[in-house]
Amino acid sequence: MKDYLNVCLLNDSFPPNIDGVANTVVNYANIIQRKYGNAYVATPYYPDVKDNYLFEVMRYPSLDTSKFVGYRTGMPLDLTYLTKYYDLNIDLLHSHCPIASTFLARILRHQLKKPIILTYHTKFDIDIRNAINGKFIQDIAINALVENISTVDEVWVVSRGAGENLKSLGYKGDYIVMPNGVDFTKGKSSEETINAIREEYGLKKDLPTYLFVGRMMWYKGIKIILDALKILDDHGRDFKMMFVGANGEIDEIMQYARDLKIFDKCIFTGAVRDREKLKGIFSSCDLFLFPSTFDTNGIVVREAAASGLGSVLIKDSCAAEDVTADRNAILINENADAMARVLLERGDQLDYLHNIGEHAMNELYSSWEESVDRAVTRYREVVEGYEYKKPRFLEMDYDMLDSFFMFYADIATSIDNVKKANEELKFTRKRIEDQALNNLEDFLDRWL
Repeated sequence: MKDYLNVCLLNDSFPPNIDGVANTVVNYANIIQRKYGNAYVATPYYPDVKDNYLFEVMRYPSLDTSKFVGYRTGMPLDLTYLTKYYDLNIDLLHSHCPIASTFLARILRHQLKKPIILTYHTKFDIDIRNAINGKFIQDIAINALVENISTVDEVWVVSRGAGENLKSLGYKGDYIVMPNGVDFTKGKSSEETINAIREEYGLKKDLPTYLFVGRMMWYKGIKIILDALKILDDHGRDFKMMFVGANGEIDEIMQYARDLKIFDKCIFTGAVRDREKLKGIFSSCDLFLFPSTFDTNGIVVREAAASGLGSVLIKDSCAAEDVTADRNAILINENADAMARVLLERGDQLDYLHNIGEHAMNELYSSWEESVDRAVTRYREVVEGYEYKKPRFLEMDYDMLDSFFMFYADIATSIDNVKKANEELKFTRKRIEDQALNNLEDFLDRWL
């Protein structure tokens, strides 16, 4: 079994974008590069971005669709970059997005004859229904998504709930649960860091401080949080609520907080890119509010746990998998009254909340090192057992689109070969011209 691996990680989202999946790819790549071989990240081009990582980032052409979906969309059918991947001796392609990244992986599979693993991180059906109007078009897009996923060689999911969501969309294949980790070290930040965070944001040690971290989207359960806080405020309870995140619907969310007349008790920090500062924010708060049924794994819940911070989660949500109610998390029904009830009963019992956080830190924490170690073990098994199957054009028992991808990869190779031959011809011509000129100079020196 191969010890040294060259892995190409593909994802539509990558820094400067900040989200859970981009963070996942960065951590996978860092650990693979440091411990197991070479990691190459294929991701869409962003203007004026300098990639300074241990691993190589290979950006390919993109369109600016950030106003619609929050990030740029890759153009995997652009021939200008494709052959750059051919000489990397890649052993395995690992896509973290089932759209453009997986199209690129499918093209590369036919040229490199290497397997594709896809990790299903996000409930893409919700994103599709939010981005596209009209059920008919939505269903077509979801069916195309499932078909794309079904063509890879192995599917991973970040939680059992993510796998069941994928099945509910029509996916009929198998999957492996491969949980993500966190890049925070285990334990609270230093008192110096916590004090600096409290001073920056005006937090008081004896005043309950609640926290949400993530994309500022309504489907993350943010309305439940704000409505619950309004109930808390109506009961005369004092508190601070921190929202860490940007983009999405942040303007609407901030306006809603104003309409509820609790804006003065809320702190909107925007995106926090400094990981140590973010950990300091987790460590400075008393309870993490994450009433999301959208997230398939909720890395932020594990990040909170790493920092000794317990969470309020929705019963039976993916984020609540493997937690124990009233020990390392607090579980509620999916409504504002249920969250308000918890905050009224327990929200100012700081010793109780810190005890929940202590159990979360000791029982829910899992490092990225552990997670990627498990993934690489499976990588090796997949590489060892892989047998490339060439698609048979226009036969329905194979994906016909893969035939197109195969021919597309061959066309790219042919174009690249012509370019290389042309460059070699230019070099040869230049060498002959130089030699002829040297001979002429020798002749003139000898006879004149």
